[in-house]
Amino acid sequence: MSNKGKYYITTAIAYASGKPHIGNTYEAILADSIARYKKAEGYDVYLQTGTDEHGQKIQEKAEAIGVTPKEYVDDVAAEIKRIWDLVGTSYDRFIRTTDEDHERCVKKIFKKLYDKGDIYKGAYEGLYCTPCESFWTESQLVDGKCPDCGREVKPAKEEAYFFKMSKYADRLIDYINEHPEFIQPVSRKNEMMNNFLIPGLQDLCVSRTSFSWGIPVDFDPKHVVYVWLDALTNYITGIGYDPDGSTEQFNKLWPADLHLIGKDIVRFHTIYWPIFLMALDVPLPKQVFGHPWLLQGGDKMSKSKGNVIYADDMVDLFGLDATRYFVLHEMPYENDGIITWDLVIERYNSELANVLGNLVNRTISMSNKYFDGVVKSTGVKEDVDDDLKATVTATIGKIGKKMENLRVADSITEVFALFRRCNKYIDETEPWNLAKDEAKKDRLAEVLYNLVESITIGASLLHPFLPTTAEKIVDQLNTDIRDFDDCDKFGLYANGNKVTDAPQILFARLDAKEIMPKIDALKEAQKKEFIEEQKRLGIEVEQNDGTEEDDAIDLEIRPEIGIDDFGKLQFAVGEIVACEAVEKSKKLLCSQVKIGNQTKQIVSGIRKYYSPEEMVGKKVMVLVNLKPAKLAGILSEGMLLCAEDANGELSLMVPEKKMPSGAEIC
Repeated sequence: MSNKGKYYITTAIAYASGKPHIGNTYEAILADSIARYKKAEGYDVYLQTGTDEHGQKIQEKAEAIGVTPKEYVDDVAAEIKRIWDLVGTSYDRFIRTTDEDHERCVKKIFKKLYDKGDIYKGAYEGLYCTPCESFWTESQLVDGKCPDCGREVKPAKEEAYFFKMSKYADRLIDYINEHPEFIQPVSRKNEMMNNFLIPGLQDLCVSRTSFSWGIPVDFDPKHVVYVWLDALTNYITGIGYDPDGSTEQFNKLWPADLHLIGKDIVRFHTIYWPIFLMALDVPLPKQVFGHPWLLQGGDKMSKSKGNVIYADDMVDLFGLDATRYFVLHEMPYENDGIITWDLVIERYNSELANVLGNLVNRTISMSNKYFDGVVKSTGVKEDVDDDLKATVTATIGKIGKKMENLRVADSITEVFALFRRCNKYIDETEPWNLAKDEAKKDRLAEVLYNLVESITIGASLLHPFLPTTAEKIVDQLNTDIRDFDDCDKFGLYANGNKVTDAPQILFARLDAKEIMPKIDALKEAQKKEFIEEQKRLGIEVEQNDGTEEDDAIDLEIRPEIGIDDFGKLQFAVGEIVACEAVEKSKKLLCSQVKIGNQTKQIVSGIRKYYSPEEMVGKKVMVLVNLKPAKLAGILSEGMLLCAEDANGELSLMVPEKKMPSGAEIC
C-alpha cells in the first residue's frame, strides 16, 4: 500500500485522579480505531495519549491519604496505562506531564510567552471553582454556579500571571470562520463562537501560588504553571517541540491531524490551545473533535450507587473485542450514548454471536463437511452472486466516506451490513440442499468460495475496530488481513486453499441469568470500596441493606379537586446537571435542574437518601410552576417528585423510558 503521508492523532490526556471508567476509556478505544484505520489506508500514523498529573485536586487527594503527590500520580498513571493497554490502544507515546522533558519544555514555553509580553504579572480576584481549577467572573456564572460543572464557586484572590487572550481573539475567530472543519461536530463550533469568542475573551490566569503541585515558573518559583498551559502543551512537547529548536520528529508530525477529546473540554482545546499556539508562532491543529459521553442507563457513573462500569470488568465478562464493539458501535456521533449491562448482553448475542460468529462458524463447518475444508472457485455462477459481490466490494467505499467524518459507529454498521448480506446469501443459495445433488457440487463449491472471500474482505474491514476478532477469522480461513487497496476486488482468496478443520466459536451466546449475578457482585464490591474510601477520608456514609419494601400502603385520600385545579399544576421531565449539599443542613440538597432551555434551582429534603454525586445526571419529575420560596436561606424554584414508603424512605420519581428534559408530564 502506498504511503499517504503522516497522520498525528492525540487523545486528551486523562486526569490522574482515579481509575478511568468505561466512559473515559471509550476515548482511547475510539482513537485507537481511527489510528488503525488510517494505518490501513496507508498513512504513517503516530498516536499519543497519556496523563495529566498536576493541580490542586491531586495535591489534596494525596494529602488526604498521606502520600506525596508524585507517589499518588505514579500509582494512578500506572493504572490508566494498564487499562489503555488492556483495551488494545496502539499508542506510540504515553506521555505524563511529570515527564522530565515535558516539564523542562513547559518552563521554556512560559518564559518565551513572558518575554514576548503575552504573559504579565498581576493579581487575580474572582470566583474560583476548585473541581475545575478555574476562575470565573460574575457574568460568566450560570445561576451563580460554575458554568462548566455547576458546582459552587468561592471568592479568591492571589498573585498570578495572566495571558493576554484578547490579543488573539479576532485572529482566532477569523481562523475558525475560514476553516469550518477545525471544530467538529458543528454544534461544538457554534457553542464556542456564540458563548465565548463573540462575547469577548478575558485574560487567562496561567499560574497559581495557593498550591505547590505543579511545574514551577523558573524565574518566579513561588508560582506554578496553571493546569491548562501545562496540560495542553503535551501535544507538542511529546513529539519534540522546543522553543530553542524543535526536533525532526516535531517538524514531521506537526500540525496534529486530529485532537480527539470529550465534549466537556472543547473550550480549552478550541480557544485556549489555538491562542497559545498563535503566540508561539506554531501552526494550529487541523481538527478538534469533541465526542459525546457514554452514560450508564442515562445517568452519570457513580461509585456510591455501584453503577460504574470499568473496562477491565467488561473485558473479563465479555472479552476485549466485545467491549470495543459496544463502545464504538453504540456511541452516537453527537449525542450521549447509553450503556447498561442488559444492553451489552443483548448486543453481544444479537450482533456478535448471531450475525458474525454464526456466519463464520457455519461457513467453515460447511466447507469441511462438503469439501474437507478445501475452498475452490469453480466458475458456476448465478445471478444471486452478483448482488453479494456488489455489496461486498462497495463496502470499502462506504466506510471511507463515513470515516472521513469520523463516523466510526456508522462504519462498523457498514461492515456488519456486509456480514448480514452473507447470511442472506446462505438463505438464498441453501448450500444444504445443493449438497444433496451431486450434479450441483460445483455450484456448492462456488457458493462457499463466495462466502469465504466475502468474509475475508469483511474481516479486513473490521480489523481497525475489532483487531483480535478479525485476526481470528482470517486465521481460521487460512489467509491474511487484506490491504484496503484490494478490498474492492472480489476473487483474491487463493483457489484450493484449505480452511481450518477445527473452527472456534468467536462469540458463544451468553445467558443473562449466569452473567447478572457476577455483575451484582461487582456492584456490591464497588459500593463497599466507595464506603471504605469515604471512611479513609473521614466522611460518614449512611448504609442500608438494599432490601425493598413491597407491602402496599394504606393511602389516605385527600379531598377531591376539580380538573381546573389540577390543570394549574405543570409537571415536566428535568435533568439534574449539578447538585450539592446545603451547608448547615443535614436534610437539604440544592440541585440545578435543566428543564428544556432553562435551568431551575431546586432545594429538596432528600440528603438522607441521595448523595450529591448520585443526583447528577438523573432525569426526574419536576413540579415546575411552584411559587419560588427560600429554604435555609436558599431560593428554591420548583419541586422534585418523590414516592414515600411506610418507613419514610424516599425515592425520586423517574421516567420509565428515555425522555428529553423539558418533556411535559400530562
